[in-house]
Amino acid sequence: MKNSLQSLSRLVSTMDSLLQTEEINDYPGAVNGLQIENSGSVTRIVAAVDACEEVIRESSRVPGTLLLVHHGLFWKGVQTLTGAHYRKIKTALDGDLALYSSHLPLDLHPKLGNNVLLARALGLSAIKPALEMKGQTVGVQGELSGKGPIKREAFADLLSGAVGGHVHLAPGGPKTVKSVLVVTGGAGSEVARAPALGVDAFVTGEGPHWSYTAAEELGINLFYAGHYATETFGVKALASLIASQSGLPWSFLDHPTGL
Repeated sequence: MKNSLQSLSRLVSTMDSLLQTEEINDYPGAVNGLQIENSGSVTRIVAAVDACEEVIRESSRVPGTLLLVHHGLFWKGVQTLTGAHYRKIKTALDGDLALYSSHLPLDLHPKLGNNVLLARALGLSAIKPALEMKGQTVGVQGELSGKGPIKREAFADLLSGAVGGHVHLAPGGPKTVKSVLVVTGGAGSEVARAPALGVDAFVTGEGPHWSYTAAEELGINLFYAGHYATETFGVKALASLIASQSGLPWSFLDHPTGL
C-alpha cells in the first residue's frame, strides 16, 4: 500500500480524465462526476451499482470513503431534501462520504466499460463499438471466438455464468448464435436497430414488455440478463484501477435488484 490517505480532488481529476466525463453525452439526470464532496481525504474505495439508501448507509460507516456508482442520486432531476433523498444526503455528509457517479462514460469506455467487459466475459472476439446513441457509440459487437455458432440455449447458459444470474430469452432469431451485440442496462427498447448490424443475438439487461414480441417479429434473439447484473463490471474495474494507482483498499458492495 502506497498511502493510507489520498486527495479526493486528485482522484476525481484522474477519473474525469480517464472516463472523458465532460466529453460524453448522457441523460440530464446522470450528473456524471463528483456528486457529493467530503472533507477532502479518501481512506478507501467502495464500488456499487446504485446510490440507494442501503448502499450509502453501509459505505458511510467508514469516514473518508469514496463511493463509486453507476447510477447516481439525481435521476429524478431537481428534488426536495425530504424523505429518502434527505436521509441519503444527510447520511453521506455525516459520514464524510464522497460519491462519484459515472453512467454512459463507464458503459462505453473501451477498457473499463460494462459493455466491453461483458463481451470479453462471453469470449467474444473482434470486438468493436456499435449502436449509436446521443452522438456516440454506446455498445459493442463481436463474435464467439473459436467456438463457431452455438445453440442459443447454450449461449444463454454462457451468459448466465458471465453475469451470475438468470437470463431470459426472446427466441426470435436463428437457433444458433455466432455474432452478438452487447448493450448493458435497459437497452431492450433499441431492439429494432439490432438486425441492421447483422448479429444473431442482442444482449442487454432489460427491456419494455413489447421488446419481446418485437424481437420475434424482427428475427433477432434478444437476451435479457438483468439491468443490475450486466452493470456490475464497470464500477468494479474502475475501483480496482484507481485503487491500484492510489494504494487504497477497495471493495464491491453488492445490492442486487434482481431486475
